[in-house]
Amino acid sequence: MISVDVSSPVPPFEQIRQQLHDRIVDGTLASGARLPTIRQLATDLQLAPGTVARAYAELEVAGLVETNRSKGTRVLATAATDDAVRAAADRYVAAARANHLDLAAALALVRVRFDGP
Repeated sequence: MISVDVSSPVPPFEQIRQQLHDRIVDGTLASGARLPTIRQLATDLQLAPGTVARAYAELEVAGLVETNRSKGTRVLATAATDDAVRAAADRYVAAARANHLDLAAALALVRVRFDGP
């Protein structure tokens, strides 16, 4: 699932955070999915628990996961949806700019699609 390249200049906590972020955004980790415990993932990756804890804390601050003592760390329901919509919006804006649409034309297209059948 998660791997860490110790020879990478990217810190291990950031490698973990990025991989989990990507899996949440692309839906591989679905809403409500439980992440491994900090201790378990640290053991699996042969890292200090604090390294994994930092990655989880940053995901929590970003609103992607929620930690509860009794239920563990779980993917939040809106996290993947919000990020997926933002990513789609970014792609749309890039396409609109590449096709020389101004903001009014781009918004008009969205309105038609949004209100359409």
